[in-house]
Amino acid sequence: MRDAFARAVMAGWNSPNHYFLTGDLGFMALENMEKSLEDRFINVGVAEQNMIGVAAGLAREGNKVITYSIAPFCYARPFEQIRNDICLSNLPVCIVGNGGGFAYGYMGPTHHALEDCAAMNALGVRVIAPAFDDDITRIIGEVSAPTYLRLGYDVRPKGMDAPSYAPWRRLLDGQRGALVALGPLAGVAWSALLDKPANQRPAVWALTEFVFDCIPEQFFADVEEGTLFVIEEHVAAGGLGMNLSHAMILLGTSVKNMVHRYALRYPSGRFGSQSFHRAECGLDEAGVRRMVEHLQ
Repeated sequence: MRDAFARAVMAGWNSPNHYFLTGDLGFMALENMEKSLEDRFINVGVAEQNMIGVAAGLAREGNKVITYSIAPFCYARPFEQIRNDICLSNLPVCIVGNGGGFAYGYMGPTHHALEDCAAMNALGVRVIAPAFDDDITRIIGEVSAPTYLRLGYDVRPKGMDAPSYAPWRRLLDGQRGALVALGPLAGVAWSALLDKPANQRPAVWALTEFVFDCIPEQFFADVEEGTLFVIEEHVAAGGLGMNLSHAMILLGTSVKNMVHRYALRYPSGRFGSQSFHRAECGLDEAGVRRMVEHLQ
């Protein structure tokens, strides 16, 4: 998804009032972007708090700005600067965190972003977790306020085209309730359940933005048919499951049953690849299939 992001920036961010700031990242990935943007590509070094301050200053002068780093370094380290410099003035800065969830695997918990969506949502930042590479071009073109963009890996089934971008998208039909997945986990669920007959699987939905005032009627219709499954590579507190539950309660909508799979942090006390951590939390393809089959 990082390469798709770089292509989208070069195509849609190349105007005199658009700037790109990186915290000394991008080797073997952003060189073409640097050439394209020239002096509007700024490497601020390993200084994320300063990067946010510089971004805010540029935005105050009428520019749009992207800041880019490994996910926890771009939202956790400069949290105060995001709150005070960007959010309180509602500035058009897009904070891009590469490697959401367990994506940086073996580097351990300092490099994992498991509470990022909750933290940014609490500040009123627009939270976007693209599910597919195709989503990014549309997203980049719509930055007009504080935004957090969580990049991961596009893992849709091979040869399948994703539906056009929308915060909520139905990827698979199904007659056993609805499964909604945050960001790239939608591709995991899509792959896991694609070969199951519709009468043996829930409908699969991709959720790419933390917006709950435009939930499609079709989603509610699917939920009425059975269980609501929620999966996210994020802790339970402040995540998709909690926000969706709150929204549905306020709307007076009930569910027959709800199953929530989320990042358990490190139940074994061991660290490994993203695949290892997903499997440990039941967020891999096998875990999704077991979760659905358990309630058949």
